Amino acid sequence: MNKLLLGLVATTALVSPALAELELEKDELTFGFIKLTDMAPLAVAYENGYFLDEGLFVTLEAQANWKVLLDGVIDGQLDGAHMLAGQPLAATIGYGTEAHIVTPFSMDLNGNGITVSNEIWEEMKPNIPVMEDGRPQHPISAEALAPVVEKYRSEGKPFNMGMVFPVSTHNYELRYWLAAGGLHPGYYSPDNVTGQIGADVFLSVTPPPQMPATLEAGTIYGYCVGEPWNQQAVFKGIGVPVITDYELWKNNPEKVFGITAEFAEEYPNTTLAVTKALIRAAQWLDENDNANRPEAVEILSRAEYVGADYDVIANSMTGTFEYEKGDKREVPDFNVFFRYNATYPFYSDAIWYLTQMRRWGQIPESKPDSWYDEVAKSVYKPEIYLEAARLLVEEGLANEVDFPWESDGYKAPTPAEDIIDGIAYDGRTPNAYLESLSIGLKDGQTIVGSDVQG
Repeated sequence: MNKLLLGLVATTALVSPALAELELEKDELTFGFIKLTDMAPLAVAYENGYFLDEGLFVTLEAQANWKVLLDGVIDGQLDGAHMLAGQPLAATIGYGTEAHIVTPFSMDLNGNGITVSNEIWEEMKPNIPVMEDGRPQHPISAEALAPVVEKYRSEGKPFNMGMVFPVSTHNYELRYWLAAGGLHPGYYSPDNVTGQIGADVFLSVTPPPQMPATLEAGTIYGYCVGEPWNQQAVFKGIGVPVITDYELWKNNPEKVFGITAEFAEEYPNTTLAVTKALIRAAQWLDENDNANRPEAVEILSRAEYVGADYDVIANSMTGTFEYEKGDKREVPDFNVFFRYNATYPFYSDAIWYLTQMRRWGQIPESKPDSWYDEVAKSVYKPEIYLEAARLLVEEGLANEVDFPWESDGYKAPTPAEDIIDGIAYDGRTPNAYLESLSIGLKDGQTIVGSDVQG
C-alpha cells in the first residue's frame, strides 16, 4: 500500500494556536482511499496542511478495492475512509458486512461516466441524434443501446457491463440509465446476490483502475466508473463515454467520508477536527471558479494518489469532458467539491441510495417512509458537519453564507428536467418515488426465485 505520513515532526510550533483549540482525543490517524479523482479532499487536506492545522497527524493509504477499504474501517485498521455513499448505508442496515458506519461529510457531487467499447459505440451511433456539426447530441439515452443488446441476445451472447461494487453509485447510476432506456439491469434477492435476475444487461464488479483493461480484453462491453477511468479509455483509444452522471442526474451525490459510529462517539473532537480540515480542502478545490484545479490535478497525478497521467485527470477535473477523441465539451460542474452545499450530508441523498437498494431487491421487502428517514438519520450526521462549519466561520476560515444552517436535512426536490427519465425525486416521499419508476420493485413486491411476486 502507498503510505503518506503527515507531520514528521510533531511540534506545537507547527500547529496554529487559532486552529488547535479542540482537545483531541486521538491525533494520529490512518485514512483509506481508492485511486479516483474524488478522493481529492483527502489529498488536499494533507498536502495543504489542513490536517496539521488541526493538530492531526494523518497517514493516507490507497486500498485495493472497496471491500478491503470497508473492512479496514470496521476492524479499526483504518480510522476512516473515502467511501461509496452506499457503503455506510448498506453496512448499517446489514446488507453485506454489518456495522454502524456514519458520515459527517459528503465528498463531492457528480464525477462519474458510462463508457462503452469502440465496437458497441459504432453499433449505437445509428440510433443517436446528431447536432448540426455532426457530433452526437447529448445526453445519450440507453434507448440507443437497446437494439444492440437485442442483437446480442438474438445471437445468444450475454451483454456484460461493469460497475465497481454492488452498493456503489456506479451500480445504481448504470441501472438507472439502462432502465430509463427500457433495458432491465436485473434484480437481487436474498438467495441470489448476482443482481442478474431477469436482466437484459448483466452487470458485474470490476475495481475502478482495472476498468479500461477489462474493456479492452472484451470481458465487458461497457462500464460505469469515476474519473479518471472514463477519460483513460478515450486516451487509450479503446472506448467512448456516452453519458456523464451530471447529464444523468444534475448535481447528484457521490462519495462520502465514512467512520464507525463508535469512532464518532469515542473521539468527538477528533471527528470535528477531521471534518473541519475536509471542508477547507473542498473550499480550496472549488474557490475562484476552480482556479486551483490545475494544482489539484498535479497532486492527484502522483503515484501515491491516483497515479494517472496529468492530462488524463485534467480532461475532466478542470471543467471539460472528452467523449470521442477530439469531442471535448465544457462541463464546468463535472466535479463539484463545495458548491451547491456539496459537502453537507443531506438525508435526502441517503434516501435516494436506499430507494435504489429497494428498487433492485437489495432491500427485499417494502419499508414505510419513516424507515427511510430513520436509517438516513442514523448514518448521515449534518449536526457534526454544521458544528465543524461553525468553528471554521468563527476562526475566519469560512463564510457564514456558504452553509445551510436552517436546513432540516432534506434538499428541495430534484426537478424532472434535471433527471434523464424526466421523473422528479423528493427524498421526503421515497415510496411515491419508487412507484413512479417504470422498472423496479413496487410496494408489496418481492423476488421469489426468479419471479416478481406481489
